[in-house]
Amino acid sequence: MNQEELKKKIYNVMDQHKVGTLSTVKNKKPHARYMTFSNDEDFTFFTPTDRDTHKAEEIEENPHVHILLGYEGEGYGDTYLEVQGQAKIRDDQKMKDWLWTEQMERWFSGKGDPDYIVLEIMPETIRLMNADGDTPESLDL
Repeated sequence: MNQEELKKKIYNVMDQHKVGTLSTVKNKKPHARYMTFSNDEDFTFFTPTDRDTHKAEEIEENPHVHILLGYEGEGYGDTYLEVQGQAKIRDDQKMKDWLWTEQMERWFSGKGDPDYIVLEIMPETIRLMNADGDTPESLDL
């Protein structure tokens, strides 16, 4: 599969799936949790979180992260992504406004809550898995 076809298939998974796992490193061991993800056209992932979480602390110590996105558990052939990249903590109000949903009121007082931050994940490699027998295919960024 050529790079443009691969990009289209990766975008498709990113557009259709918003919940996945984010893994960080804690005491030299992996630490995973479910997160909601948004993305831009450059394959960058964004996820809201609280400033006072283990994941924020772990990313400050080691920015290397791993994301799994797309597998629905409906069969052994479900398409999904494996993403390796680096994360950074963002406190940009424009970004926070873009990601804000009413469901987040459960954790934050509003878009301006000082504890509301965004994790920005810049992929280094995205592997497309279980897509029409042509995979795994890797997109290096």
